[in-house]
Amino acid sequence: MTDNKSDSETDSIIRIAARGDGVTADGRHFPLTAPGDWIRPDGSVAFGVHHAQPPCIHFPACGGCQLQHLDEESYADFVTARVTGALAGQGVTPGALLPPHISPPMTRRRASLRAARAGKRVTIGFAEEGSHRLIDLQMCAVLDPRLFALVAPLRALLAAILPDKRAAHVKMSLVDQGVDLLLEGVRVEGLSADEALGDFARAQALARLTIDEGDGPQTRWEPEAATVSFGGAAVGFPPFAFLQATPDGEAALVAAVRAAIPDTGPVADLFCGLGTFALALGEARPVYAAEAARDVILRLKVAAGRAQRRLAADHRDLFRRPLTPAELDRFAAVILDPPRAGAREQVLQLAMSNVPLIAYVSCNPASFARDAAHLTAAGYSLESVQPVGQFRWSTHVELVGIFRK
Repeated sequence: MTDNKSDSETDSIIRIAARGDGVTADGRHFPLTAPGDWIRPDGSVAFGVHHAQPPCIHFPACGGCQLQHLDEESYADFVTARVTGALAGQGVTPGALLPPHISPPMTRRRASLRAARAGKRVTIGFAEEGSHRLIDLQMCAVLDPRLFALVAPLRALLAAILPDKRAAHVKMSLVDQGVDLLLEGVRVEGLSADEALGDFARAQALARLTIDEGDGPQTRWEPEAATVSFGGAAVGFPPFAFLQATPDGEAALVAAVRAAIPDTGPVADLFCGLGTFALALGEARPVYAAEAARDVILRLKVAAGRAQRRLAADHRDLFRRPLTPAELDRFAAVILDPPRAGAREQVLQLAMSNVPLIAYVSCNPASFARDAAHLTAAGYSLESVQPVGQFRWSTHVELVGIFRK
């Protein structure tokens, strides 16, 4: 619906803030508005051409999405602005700003839902925005259909193993063999409950079913070892280990890094996880891969050995013991993929190094911008930035920044 606008442009929404509110030219914030919307004198909203019909019946109550009311153009602009705004705040200007990559709907391959039981009723979903109240999912516009298909059957299973008036976590990942399911906070007591688990896993053709009753995860079903594959190499997958949110988002990140790094020479993959970049980009070159999580780095080491890769896997906490300039200068390129806090300790060492190229993959534009300021002050140029919107319709934005010296 549209409305005649007043002469005052200050009443128009001109951009979307980092937390998803629309902002007028004079700095007022209005939730659930899109660029081009107009604020009437009584405070109501007249929709503009960029205001979209949300695809999900649970929006905006469900906390899983914040931006379903934006059209494609406005959402892409938001993803880009999250990156450029953070960089501008640190006084950093990229040489090239590449078009954003946006993941399609219903491609999320990893999700953490909450479940709660009240009498015979089991509710499964995301928490309501700004609340602990659960939205009982009847549909989902972001989850891969193979994950959402488990929601209804899980209600019946949890009615048997979730204590009344208790909550649990439902953690799902898509792996090579299918759905990997981890249930936390449940209670499996007696033969009937144990049999119900086996029957559920078989009926749903799960790749693995793991239960955590409060004393650590216990695998109850795993017909064959659960794995994820990167660059053709299968890596053992710990229950609900980190994965990029969507396969196409992962492919976009890998492609951006691949396009930047030189064709030859050794590469370091720092904060490597299970080997998303180390395995995908190291098929014909030596790779050094460092990660603080012991179980993860050991699985990567085994996978690299089986695939006959020239990969040195190092169990190393890069916050407490970052690579020094002398260690870094051995590499033709360094790939960074740190957690949301960024990689300040490692970046300070990189700033003193002579590494010719750094490919920085970030899940937090703010921490990336702070680290970028350190690198550019030390003589690196931010050659390009590629924004990536894997978490479609959310305010969470990722990116790849390429630095050269």
